[in-house]
Amino acid sequence: MSSEIETDQTAHQVHPRPSTHDDKEHWTEIQYVKLAFGLAVVTALEVWLSYIQEDVGALFLPLMLTMMAVKFFAVVLFFMHLKFDNRLFGLLFYMGLGLAIGVYVVTLMTFHFFSP
Repeated sequence: MSSEIETDQTAHQVHPRPSTHDDKEHWTEIQYVKLAFGLAVVTALEVWLSYIQEDVGALFLPLMLTMMAVKFFAVVLFFMHLKFDNRLFGLLFYMGLGLAIGVYVVTLMTFHFFSP
């Protein structure tokens, strides 16, 4: 009976797994603050661009989509630590970005946004 208890106890022991991203350098707090400030600047540029949309003309949508993609990648890669995770998770996020841009462009085409 004592051998059953020993076997049962050893079966439930937790064995720590070696970390798969120890060799990659993590950011410091100040680097995250700098990134957050950069994201705030890009957001301010997006808001400002929405107010001068008529002056920008046809460049409005490409500029907005570019800034959206920059913010998306910055948040996903650094704040969500996606660059340290499995590549499958990254692929899923990038497919989501592509789908979002595609749906947005199709919606704008439905409303004849691109016609002169």
